[in-house]
Amino acid sequence: MLRFHRFVNPHNAPSQSRVRMVFEYLVIIFGIFPMALMVNWVLLPHAFVGGGLTGICSAIYYVTGGLFPSLFPEYGGAVPVWLTTFVFNAILLLIAGLTVGWRFCIRTMVGVAAITFWYRVIPILPEPIIEDPWLGAIIGGFVFGLSLGAVLAANGSSGGTDIVAMIVNHYRNISLGNIMLACDIVIIASAFFLPLPESMLAEGGNPVYLQIKRVLYGVAMTISYTVAVDWLMARLHRSVHFLIYSSKYDEIATAINTTVNRGVTVLDGTGWYSQKPVKVISVLVRKPESSLVFSLIHEIDPNALVSIADVGGVFGSGFFPSPM
Repeated sequence: MLRFHRFVNPHNAPSQSRVRMVFEYLVIIFGIFPMALMVNWVLLPHAFVGGGLTGICSAIYYVTGGLFPSLFPEYGGAVPVWLTTFVFNAILLLIAGLTVGWRFCIRTMVGVAAITFWYRVIPILPEPIIEDPWLGAIIGGFVFGLSLGAVLAANGSSGGTDIVAMIVNHYRNISLGNIMLACDIVIIASAFFLPLPESMLAEGGNPVYLQIKRVLYGVAMTISYTVAVDWLMARLHRSVHFLIYSSKYDEIATAINTTVNRGVTVLDGTGWYSQKPVKVISVLVRKPESSLVFSLIHEIDPNALVSIADVGGVFGSGFFPSPM
């Protein structure tokens, strides 16, 4: 546990910072793989249109089917998603670099390169691996969201509407979430006007109903991946706040500080019944470190009074970057 903590949570040591940076870039590169897998094995075979740039590129793929047989024979003459993803992101990154700044774009460039690569090397299946469209939308969206959440946790991005949101937010005081939500609504709603895939036409019935059904698939997929991102980010940001009451406060504080490598605050208090001064240790740690802290306390003072509270997120030195 301690070795893992030192690997993923360095405390301003230059060598550990480099290790963390390499680790995060690897997470960005390989964390995008499940996302691309769901697109090429579920979304495209089902002809779904989800949110974000992936939805735009998917719509272009469906509309251009059979138009360019000599250029893209392996994609049935359709403009492939990997190509439109790369072109759109390159344009958006150029605009973002000139407006927001190139520092923001570095990790996004890595994410864009990774997702373009995975889209290119993963074959598009003729039949989806999840046959039922509702299950495909929900499960595919959830895996897509977990993948995206891992990339976001590594301070990365897969590009697309993330870049649009940053550019708009740079000039207008509009929240990133509202910008991305507006983009998703427009993109998913556009599925209503796209030609129906053969799989849906084979079902028969009113074409308007089928178009609405197709839009609802996109909504279900988007809700699913949003829930997955929020769930994963909440899990990763969970921390624990300890309040420790013990006469051996100095030993406990030193042990936590040196063994767990966490900052410790010792507060002055007064026992109201005894009217005697007491020392209270306050310490914040990540959830995986809590068992180690508790074992240290029990080893030094089995009779210590310990209060443990879950914390939704801790931002600052040694934890997560400030969201502001």
